[in-house]
Formats: sequence, structure tokens, C-alpha cells
Amino acid sequence: MPSKIQVAALVGALAASVKAHGHLSLITVDGTPYTAYDPSFQYQNPAPEVIEWSCPQCLDNGFVDGSMYTDVTKIACHKDATAGAKVATVKAGGTIDIQWNTWPESHVGPVLDYLAKVDDATATKASGLNFFKIDEAGYENGQWAASKLIANNLTWSVTIPESIASGQYVLRHEIIALHSAGQANGAQNYPKCININVEGSGTVTPAGETADKFYTPTDPGIEINIYSGDLSGYQIPGPALFSGASSGSGSSTGSGSASSAASTPTATSAPAAASTSAAVENNAVASSTSTAAASSAPTATPSSVSSIADKEFTLDTFIAWLEEKAGSSSAKVRRHARAFRG
Repeated sequence: MPSKIQVAALVGALAASVKAHGHLSLITVDGTPYTAYDPSFQYQNPAPEVIEWSCPQCLDNGFVDGSMYTDVTKIACHKDATAGAKVATVKAGGTIDIQWNTWPESHVGPVLDYLAKVDDATATKASGLNFFKIDEAGYENGQWAASKLIANNLTWSVTIPESIASGQYVLRHEIIALHSAGQANGAQNYPKCININVEGSGTVTPAGETADKFYTPTDPGIEINIYSGDLSGYQIPGPALFSGASSGSGSSTGSGSASSAASTPTATSAPAAASTSAAVENNAVASSTSTAAASSAPTATPSSVSSIADKEFTLDTFIAWLEEKAGSSSAKVRRHARAFRG
């Protein structure tokens, strides 16, 4: 087992070669920015109250794979996620810009968005969410939706359908990474849930279904080798869009284009749609992100991620630890080990 000094030396040499999966950094609802959830919030007392669902099990920025598709507590809003304490109001027909703190270029795949009507978004559970799909984008004109998200300053824009009835909803935003999808259970799902209150004159209440009915591990859009063959006929997984939905908005212009986005996305820049003078919930500012929030968290971490030197040293544990410590580095690895266990 290496010493802590040896581990530190390895980190210095290898950190640049590791790129962690991302989590949300900022959510801009009809121009008002809201702080997103960060797994480090679990170490703050009191924990910040946000509109995104809390997921302490997402500390490794890990994923849901095909073996969890039938477990609604995992696939709905990520691993054992619980409802956010706040709700953001959006007008029907309005836009929600969802920004990630980072996303590896290798993690190509579709981007999907769903809504579930609820009585109280802050008190609902994953098992009670019946989702209908309002937005989807897969592979178009030689580009994956996840690549469009990266080019658009790590941001995906979702238009709330004008026709749906007023009330509270849970918005489910998801990237499915397909870089390892050529093997069984190789696809990686990254679902995130956000509490919203829709105001409008619509009357449509689309039927939905629980997230454990969305996918199977062998769906054509889930188990696929993206490195060979013609991808133009890629089948986006999950249920069909409901009749009043948009398809693949991707950017605040609705075109999925990133022409106005920064050429090199950063984790701390806000979406173009966010005004720096807009009012912010929870005393957040438009330029704040969950990355910034994480920097104010206590330095103590749980024993499962505290020190690689205290763990059985394997390649998997070391990669998982590096992904946690060096999530925003610019290089990539294709192997994505789960968080190691003590």
C-alpha cells in the first residue's frame, strides 16, 4: 500500500489525465438563476435548500446503468434522490437553462427531458412520479446531443409546453452516455430532477409513467456500438414525445446551435440566457455555481472518500478517487470506476 506522500505524487502526475462525470451547476428559470444541488451540501449545516433533488449518493458523479432500470428510486432522479426543498416558477412556454459543471467529450449520447405533474414537488417521492417526455435529441447531422450541450457552454435549454395545465411539476433532465454502450449494461444514465411551478392557461394533463418503465438494457438506443456503422438512424430511447412537446431544443434559441456559446466551456460561467442582474433564489448570484458552493463546504469527507491511502489500493479505487478530486481537469479517461467502498 503506498504512503500518503506516494499517493500525492501520483495525483500530481496523473490528475490531468482524469475527467470526472459532471453534475448540475446552475439552473436558470425564465431568466432567474437558481443554485443547483451539489453532493457536498450534505456536509453543510444547515444544508442549502435548492430546487434540484438531493442526491448524497452522487458524490462520485457516477451513473445509473441498465441493472438499475427497474429500480425507480435509482433511475427516476438518480440514486436514492429526494425532493428539493424549493420550487421555481416558470410560465408555460418559458425556458429553463440547465448548466452542467463539466462533461467529458467522450460521453456522447442523447439528452432527454420529462415532466411529472405533482401536488407538492417538495414532498413527493420518486415512486410517485409519472413522467411524460417533453424534449429529446439524439444524433443529428453528425453530432450527438451531448456534444451540442458541451458546445453550448455546458447548457441545455428546455421549453415548457404552453398547452400543459398550471401547477407543480418535477422536471427530469437526463444525459445518456453511450461511450461504453457496446457491452451489456454499458450505457450510463445521468438523470437530474428539478422542482418547478408552471403558470399558464393550458389545460392538457398528459398521461405519464414511472421511470422504471422507460428503458430496458437491450433497447436499440441503449445497447449500441457508436464506433462503427451508420448512426443516422439512431433510435432515441424511452417513451415517445407527447403531442405538445418540442424536440431537441438544446439552446436558448431553440435551434440546438451553439454559435453564441463560448468556444471553451467553463464550469463557472453562467448560461447566456441568465442576466447577471436577475434576482436569485437563496441569496445565490448569477455567477455562482455548485462548484463555488462546494468550495465553502467543510474539508472533512466521509470515510469512503477521505483518503486513498486508507483504502485497499487498486486501479479502480484510485481512478474513482482521482475522479472525485480532479473532476474539472481537461483530459479524459474512458474507464469510469464506481466509488470505492471502505
